Amino acid sequence: MFGKIIDIEENTVIMENLKKEAETNLLNVHIVFGENDRSIVGEIIGINSEIIKVLLLGEIKNNVFTPSVVKKPSFKTPARLIYKSELELFLGSQDIASKSNLLIGKSTTYEGYNITTRINDFFDGHFAIVGNTGAGKSCGVASILQNIFYHNDEALPTKAHIVLFDAYGEYNRAFEKMNSIPNLRFKHYTTQVNFGDSDVISIPAYFLDVDDLALLLNCTDSSQLPIIEQALKLVYIFTAQDEQTLEYKNDIIAKSLQDILASGKTSTQIRDQIVAVLSKYNTETLNLDTIISQPGYNRTIRQCLNIDAQGKMNSVGLVIDFLQNFSKVDLEKINTAPNFCYTLDDLYYALEFALIGEGILSSSAVFEKANQLKVRLHGIINSDSRQYFQFEKEVTKEEYIRDFFTAKDGVPAQMVNLNFSYIDERFAKVLTKIFAKLFFNFTTTLEQRASFPIHIIIEEAHRYVQNDNDLELLGYNIFDRITKEGRKYGVLLGFITQRPSELSTTSLSQCSNFIVFRMFHPADIEIVANISSNVSKETLDRIKTLRPGMAMAFGSAFKVPLIAKLNLPDPMPESTSVDIENAWY
Repeated sequence: MFGKIIDIEENTVIMENLKKEAETNLLNVHIVFGENDRSIVGEIIGINSEIIKVLLLGEIKNNVFTPSVVKKPSFKTPARLIYKSELELFLGSQDIASKSNLLIGKSTTYEGYNITTRINDFFDGHFAIVGNTGAGKSCGVASILQNIFYHNDEALPTKAHIVLFDAYGEYNRAFEKMNSIPNLRFKHYTTQVNFGDSDVISIPAYFLDVDDLALLLNCTDSSQLPIIEQALKLVYIFTAQDEQTLEYKNDIIAKSLQDILASGKTSTQIRDQIVAVLSKYNTETLNLDTIISQPGYNRTIRQCLNIDAQGKMNSVGLVIDFLQNFSKVDLEKINTAPNFCYTLDDLYYALEFALIGEGILSSSAVFEKANQLKVRLHGIINSDSRQYFQFEKEVTKEEYIRDFFTAKDGVPAQMVNLNFSYIDERFAKVLTKIFAKLFFNFTTTLEQRASFPIHIIIEEAHRYVQNDNDLELLGYNIFDRITKEGRKYGVLLGFITQRPSELSTTSLSQCSNFIVFRMFHPADIEIVANISSNVSKETLDRIKTLRPGMAMAFGSAFKVPLIAKLNLPDPMPESTSVDIENAWY
């Protein structure tokens, strides 16, 4: 059947078809060009009655397949169909019960053969699973993850830590079977209150640092970050009870009162503003009833603010002298305790004080930006979102994360599902970033690097992993940072998306492996084409015609691009298309 080589163009070989028939059943079958010290492997990508078109993929030498061809075959090199014994070299080991192997699916070209990869090769880097809606992504994700936990006869991955950000609440049912297997646990959180046996997603408010709060409060430019930083220092001063912080609190209040007295406003305005401040912000030694002693009489601060018939506060000098007894505190030199606890109410209290204290925010432009933050925080506190930042006990970040991956019966949980289907997209995006940053920062502090690997898998990733203005606002995008730095610390990302062209270009470029289901959009197909150099145009064209459940797998974990039919998961995720016939009739 295989005649002599007619032409070689880059990695494509044109051969004579001696049979003079277009045997379409040979499309995508692999052939071998045998030479003395090596065998060159190619895939039949076109055939008619005259010629056979072959894409060169790699070489077999010493029973090892290596992608890419260093030297093209000569025009006299004979060709043959690949032997079954050679298929496993690039389809992957057929021992799917081994803990080293990850089952992807069945080969669509070679009946009875599995497509597998080494689990280390797939999960030691970032990956993306892409395809149009209805192409089988959710079932594919569930199938691959179930294969990790259900098809392993050698050992169980009891030290895995997989977090699935579930945009639609599809995966709870798919992994509940784990709870019936000794030493395996599946844990799920929800964003809806009173949702059966699921815990409500909750992260302590005091875990939120400047960057987290900037995202939560929808900051628009970096000039708002110092306001949040000052508010965090103030919330520390106003919530701590040690002697030094109480002195700081007196100093801060005194400073704001002096600024009000020197503001040049009318006596009535000054009096009302000081009363407003001391009514809400006070200590045992500095409040409206604090006694100011003078020879022969004592007066309270409230009495010193009385206005006479001429509209003057005759005793205001006493208040000024009294306030000058307090030292000038420098917020820049105040370092908050590493594990101090506060609530969103405490933070709001501090932000409000920052607005009142004109000495802290004397600029009207800065005042306006701070007021925006206060309004947004007030909105969160008075909405259902408040509950996601309420935590029953004081914990460190390490305690929180280790408990996060522990089931209710105390057994470690290898899979944790976060159901985000009950919150809006913007808020879900913020929570995803906060959790991702929390996991990343935790792993960077471990004494033994990468000893607690965490895989973060994000459904509908194009909603959350975007080319945001985080770089301009914070100086980094947490997903881009993780894709560039996370691997060495053991934090790996998995993106599930319909629109790879809408993902952060940096994050997508750092992915090592791809599983691509059916896609139609030219921009998305172009992204896939640019990702892998050994994916031919003919193979890319096949992406458009893939049936649901079929996908092309390629990347560092796969020797060559392969089309696989993924097994249906059991149980299935709740992601099936609507049954219009039953819904209508």
